[in-house]
Amino acid sequence: MKQEDVNQIAMQLTQLVPPTDMYQIRKALEETTMEAQDIFPLISALKNPTTMLLISIFIGILGVDRFMLGDVGLGIGKLLTAGLCGIWAIVDWFLIVDATKKKNAIFLLSNIS
Repeated sequence: MKQEDVNQIAMQLTQLVPPTDMYQIRKALEETTMEAQDIFPLISALKNPTTMLLISIFIGILGVDRFMLGDVGLGIGKLLTAGLCGIWAIVDWFLIVDATKKKNAIFLLSNIS
């Protein structure tokens, strides 16, 4: 892929993936045979960390945030325990943004390569 396309895609990803994984994603983008227009649908499928934080604040006690990230086991645990009477839900307010970014990076790396 051309360096200009890699730079454009990387700018779109700055708020969606952790900075620690950005080098690995850039490297995968440079080495892929996919075109830039094939990458954009993947980017639109990523979860927004801010939206996930809002979901966690308002209905996280039901585990909806974890279900949306694909953590079904954690979602069921939060649902059955009501977020450990709210404590787990509050802790997740601080963890959900990083968890979302990490899941986004894993999704991108698995689909680019």
